Amino acid sequence: MSRTLHGLFLVLLVLSPTAHAENIGPRGRPGVPASAFPEPDRPVAEIISPIWATEKERDAVQEAEQIIAGLGLKPGMSVADLGAGSGYHTVRLARALGPEGRVFAQDVTPNYLADLAKRVRKEGLQNVTLVRGEPHDPRLPAASVDAAILVHMYHEIAQPFAFLYNLVPALRPGARVGIVDLDRPIGEHGTRPDLLRCELAAVGYEEVGFTKLTGDIGYLAVFKPPTEAARTPPGQIKVCPAPKG
Repeated sequence: MSRTLHGLFLVLLVLSPTAHAENIGPRGRPGVPASAFPEPDRPVAEIISPIWATEKERDAVQEAEQIIAGLGLKPGMSVADLGAGSGYHTVRLARALGPEGRVFAQDVTPNYLADLAKRVRKEGLQNVTLVRGEPHDPRLPAASVDAAILVHMYHEIAQPFAFLYNLVPALRPGARVGIVDLDRPIGEHGTRPDLLRCELAAVGYEEVGFTKLTGDIGYLAVFKPPTEAARTPPGQIKVCPAPKG
């Protein structure tokens, strides 16, 4: 390679959007396509921001600590932060789980992941793997996590039945799924608990805990996922009635 071409290659490498993607991990195998699942009989909230409140406000009410305690997360565990956004929970989970633990920070928005990759490098976190998901499929590696959290983002999932179905292969035996949201209509960026329970049950998930979090930050609903074989087949999933408010 000539010096001119070599120099051009280096410039392109620096400018390339994937040049700093060393934190992006390999995605799991594609799941069942969205077209196989019914559409939810409700609106879907737009993704408008990588944060829902400032980190100072969230720390003041111990949001991360409440979720960690509610799910019984311990050092050495592997946890998926689904819809990681700006990485508020990603960085706190990384510290709480310790060097033997692992955080899979997943999102569908490339810009959010690019910014989070910079944050992970800046904070020197060695136990975080970023994953580019799809609206209907988290694309996590198989049997990779002991727990998954979805914080103030369930109402933004465009294909909830497909997403929940395709999440199951990533969950290890005994895994739990924790969903945090506000008890209000989806149009106001929340999810009514009865609707949440109905949609998860439609795929085969079982609710095992429900807690109202302190600090006016919503609720934590904890679910036991079905095994892969026990998932409700896509064609047999029953759509939940449209919420009235």
